Amino acid sequence: MTPAHDQPGAQTARVSAPLQELGRVHFLGLAGVGVSAVARLMHAAGVPVSGTDAKELPVLEEFRQAGVPVRVGYAAQNVASVEEEAGEPISTIVASSVAAAGNPEYDEAVRRGCRILHRSQGLARVMESFRTIAVAGTHGKTTTSSMAAVLLNAAGAQPGFAVGANVAGLGVNAELGAGEWFVAEADESDGSLLNYSPEIAIITNIEADHLDHYGTAEAVDDVFVRFTQLLPDAAGVLVACADDAGVQRLLDCEGPQLRERGVEILTYGFAQDASLRIIEHHDHASGGSGQSFTVVDARAQVPAQAQVTLSVPGRHNALNAAAAIAAAGRAGVALTDAATAVRTFQGTARRFELRGEVGGIRVFDDYAHHPTEVAAVLAAARSAVGGPGSGGSVHAVFQPHLYSRTQAFGAEFGQALQAADTVAVLEVYPAREEPIPGVSAHLLGQPLMDRDQAVSALASAAKPGDIVLTLGAGDVTALGQPIVAELQRRIGRVEPGEAGHSL
Repeated sequence: MTPAHDQPGAQTARVSAPLQELGRVHFLGLAGVGVSAVARLMHAAGVPVSGTDAKELPVLEEFRQAGVPVRVGYAAQNVASVEEEAGEPISTIVASSVAAAGNPEYDEAVRRGCRILHRSQGLARVMESFRTIAVAGTHGKTTTSSMAAVLLNAAGAQPGFAVGANVAGLGVNAELGAGEWFVAEADESDGSLLNYSPEIAIITNIEADHLDHYGTAEAVDDVFVRFTQLLPDAAGVLVACADDAGVQRLLDCEGPQLRERGVEILTYGFAQDASLRIIEHHDHASGGSGQSFTVVDARAQVPAQAQVTLSVPGRHNALNAAAAIAAAGRAGVALTDAATAVRTFQGTARRFELRGEVGGIRVFDDYAHHPTEVAAVLAAARSAVGGPGSGGSVHAVFQPHLYSRTQAFGAEFGQALQAADTVAVLEVYPAREEPIPGVSAHLLGQPLMDRDQAVSALASAAKPGDIVLTLGAGDVTALGQPIVAELQRRIGRVEPGEAGHSL
């Protein structure tokens, strides 16, 4: 029993204790993208921090260079050794979802009576002094929250932010900010989005996922309903995708109650009845990888519109940009200014990120790990090679993530991957799960290969003008550079200045 522990999703109100009352804060899972974000923010706010992770990763050296005590490998004695190094006791532990009871450092902190917060609760403490835009949804959270942060920054609002990847142009996954607004990616995977208190909430879409946590699609729907209930009466704004069936279900059921409470509902999308409607959408020509469209604010007293140009492809990214523009409008940024500012968005890590180009063949990496995401990325890649009949082809290696997700969506993954011209599938990346009998990548019904076979197959199939994709939330991301190297061996040298650029 761990009475000091606040379970993810257990609270629906902002924690009232001031940030400084946390004392010295020690982070478990410090190198993780979510935990490192909170640690960066607290360190920037002047909170004394330290942390541990299971293995050495580059972000740990960044913390060391900033004077943060860091340990590699969990051990009960780390708590005492950090306290000795820092010269003061640890008062609070902030833990990732994977660092819980049974972790020796966690258990030692409980034994000592430390306050223990989930990562999301630590972030909620940071956001107490800001007005918050929280971005939720099954897909698109990282890109949409990154777009919102970049947009508000370019518009001069100096927002704080915490997102699930490093943001190109800003260079980090979190920043405290000097303005009044804070943009937070709100993760539904473990219910932790319920620990926030947004003034503006974005819901990009709602689909069944994380069934290992929720059990049923209905439970997934319910957590988003509860998320909307966090919006304040007479001041809250819900920015919701008009094109998504799951969001429409939520609006049909909860819309009247939200409006009765004085919550404004602002929809966006390609749908004709969207409050902020996308029209005149065009992909850039083959060889490019962006798009342009017009957004029309149908709710303005005098209907207003603005032209948007993005450097990232795909209709899903047009929707993400519209969500960011809509939220920015309610945060005080004029429509034309928001449309101009979002053009500065250059992408985030592992979201259609360019890993290299050889002989006119571009290699991209994407975090897509749900059938809808895989389909969206392949559609974006198809538009970037010029669409059907253009002569350009799309080649993909996909790694299923989690046995439970593969069991639930194996056939859907296989169907989505049919949009690629060449497909290689790696075995399931288990992450936190134990194998499930009878569940493997064979459920996708696509060619199963080992890593070397996949690199060879994609490199040999690709020709100038094509795109090669590494897809998945596991270590498939590491295949980007081997594919680039194999293309270089087969075709020629890497184009200068291309490798590692994030679109």
